Amino acid sequence: MDRVVLPEVDSTSAEAARRALATPTWIMAHRQTAGRGRRGRAWAMPEGNFAASLVWRPGGDPAAMALRSFVAALALRDALVSLGVAGLTLKWPNDVLLDDGKLAGLLLESPAPGLLVLGVGVNLIAVPEATSLEPGAVPPISLLSASGLRVEPAVMLDALAPAFAARDAQFLTWGFAPIRTAWLDHAARLGRAITVRLPGETLTGIFRDLDTDGCLVLDTGHGLRRIAAGDVFFGEPQCS
Repeated sequence: MDRVVLPEVDSTSAEAARRALATPTWIMAHRQTAGRGRRGRAWAMPEGNFAASLVWRPGGDPAAMALRSFVAALALRDALVSLGVAGLTLKWPNDVLLDDGKLAGLLLESPAPGLLVLGVGVNLIAVPEATSLEPGAVPPISLLSASGLRVEPAVMLDALAPAFAARDAQFLTWGFAPIRTAWLDHAARLGRAITVRLPGETLTGIFRDLDTDGCLVLDTGHGLRRIAAGDVFFGEPQCS
């Protein structure tokens, strides 16, 4: 995979979409002025943190492309473990936690047919400026404050790029089954109570499983509910 390293950009994912490169390419920036997370939320990036996006054309149908979110989460965990980080779990659908704090987030987008952009943000040095959190929301945490490890963004990319290539090769060779099993091995709050916010509905129940389509399986006490997209809380979120 190729790499492009920029001093500053609005968003590495936006830059990746603009370039729409034919060869799989990681685009990393030392400063990001308009980063974004899921559902258009802002992703603040204190300098020294990690922001990079992979742009490529993986082939396959949209459902298979969407499963790359789990491939990426495992790869990011693999990369962090290789750098000496312990205590990591994976929060559905796309966060990496350290000691129950949000260390990293992933954003998977398809800005054009057949084109996939994977955005990765990791709080290596600092957390964004404090903002109010909903009850049950996972607070941000930095690698440096939580573990004492200081990792440079370039080193993070050196670990992540081959880790993702290895997990993606596993996915292409064997399908989603081994990815699903490995993800569940590190899933946060599996078998425990969680709250899931959906558009117009909030559900509380036991996180039972991840199905073969990547849906969260929630035991509501009135049966199992498959959830394809939603926001997970570890407590009761405020109503909106």
